[in-house]
Amino acid sequence: MNADQYNYATVTQALDDLKARGYVDEFNFKDQYLFCDPKGVQFNPQELKITEVYRFEGASDPEDSSVVYAIESASGLKGVLIDAYGVYADERKSAFINSLKMES
Repeated sequence: MNADQYNYATVTQALDDLKARGYVDEFNFKDQYLFCDPKGVQFNPQELKITEVYRFEGASDPEDSSVVYAIESASGLKGVLIDAYGVYADERKSAFINSLKMES
């Protein structure tokens, strides 16, 4: 999937379109793993790949800066993870994300 073909003005637009394209689950980071709480599963970095990335900058407030990651598990589960970037990023979460494979 080529993320270059998608251009979103807001995080909400990105999330809505990704959901329509099958990224229906939400991932959460905790204790060196990504979790999909509704499904009751956890993943380590080797089980995941990032398929798309969208970065959003807050127009007036740096706290509004975020990144939306479209992620797929080896078992086929597709979901999203939202993270801040810059000084507001969680260092452990960012390190985990940086350890994931990127689909080319």
